[in-house]
Amino acid sequence: MAESRGRHRADETAPPAGPAAEAQFDPRVLVRERGLAGYAEEFKRKVRGGELGSLPVVIGLVLIWVIFQSMNSQFLSPQNLSNLSIDIVATGLISVGIVFVLLLGEIDLAAGAVSGTSAAVLAVLHVNNGWNPVAAIAAAVATGMLLGLVHGAFFAAVGVPSFVVTLAGMLGWTGLQLWVLGPSGTINLPYEGLVASLTSTYFNQVIAAYGLAALVTAVFFAASVTGNARRRAAGIPSRTMADIVLRTALLALGSFAVAYVLNQYKGLPLALLIFLLVVAAADFVQRRTRYGRNVFAVGGNIEAARRAGVNVAAIRVSVFMISGAMAAVGGVFAASRIASASQATGQSNVLMMAIAAAVIGGTSLFGGRGTAYSALLGMLVIQSIASGMALQGVSSSIQFMVTGAVLLAAVVIDSLSRRSQKASGRA
Repeated sequence: MAESRGRHRADETAPPAGPAAEAQFDPRVLVRERGLAGYAEEFKRKVRGGELGSLPVVIGLVLIWVIFQSMNSQFLSPQNLSNLSIDIVATGLISVGIVFVLLLGEIDLAAGAVSGTSAAVLAVLHVNNGWNPVAAIAAAVATGMLLGLVHGAFFAAVGVPSFVVTLAGMLGWTGLQLWVLGPSGTINLPYEGLVASLTSTYFNQVIAAYGLAALVTAVFFAASVTGNARRRAAGIPSRTMADIVLRTALLALGSFAVAYVLNQYKGLPLALLIFLLVVAAADFVQRRTRYGRNVFAVGGNIEAARRAGVNVAAIRVSVFMISGAMAAVGGVFAASRIASASQATGQSNVLMMAIAAAVIGGTSLFGGRGTAYSALLGMLVIQSIASGMALQGVSSSIQFMVTGAVLLAAVVIDSLSRRSQKASGRA
């Protein structure tokens, strides 16, 4: 009898055989092996389940470009696109840091003030105190990290809500910015100096832009092939070679098209190159490192992450330090763009645009979903709207209203997406 009961329990716990086992098998693991047909089915499944990813923002960006180009043929001109690529950098860098905070489902309202304070520190040390520009930039970034550490410490250790502690930081660091700048309120940077050259330098050799496009394509192809080899060695389904070649070809097409447009004006802007490198590095950290997985884990389910051994407090503090550092880097580029640091640096709508870019680009306000490329896509949308309306002579008031509507639409899409995922059991 005991043996019979043991066999009965074993039968209950063993996986079902035959058709039942096939029903339990998740067909998504074979998507890569099935090539284009598998990806088509996977795409349909994701859309039905509310997993839209970057699709809405890419479609929106294409529509924006088509509309403004039809209204003014100068919109997609090499000069306008080149200027647009530089205009997105300062706020875009701040937005990259905001993405890390949003992945936890938190908010950083002090990023703009941290940006302005760091720019003020840079200007005072470099211009007033005669520091080497590299040392002054390093000090500015260190200032941003320190201010971010303060936010993270109060949030993670004391338990002050991130909204409150960063709101207090926004007020306090704005005052600190004014104090650092002194009575004049503005410090001009040398036009021929290193800081100003960050946004005024172009690699006008044709090979620079094309070489970067070729390098990006080659790295992507090599990484895809290497990743495939590792998956096969581990017995995990991998992409077909046709799939890798197609994806590489699409990336090459886009990269070389951008390189061609940039070469029609002044060449590859240094500021854009730095921004792209930062975005790529941040994306690598988020998706390919243990730290990045821990950030997503804390943002997805903090209690589950804690029970899995994740140091939640350390993750929280580090995320705000990253946000502070990126805000400082954004402040450096903002000061470089106008060759000065003033009371207006990091103020006005900078914070709102940085947060809006992250959300419009696809980062969820509820945490656990988003990438560094959200900052790039979101800033392209926002700056494209601003650039297109400026060409049409539309007032800034209308620009703000349109950008606000786009932001609201992005949040609505995110909310509907989460609702669809819950309905399909995927959230």
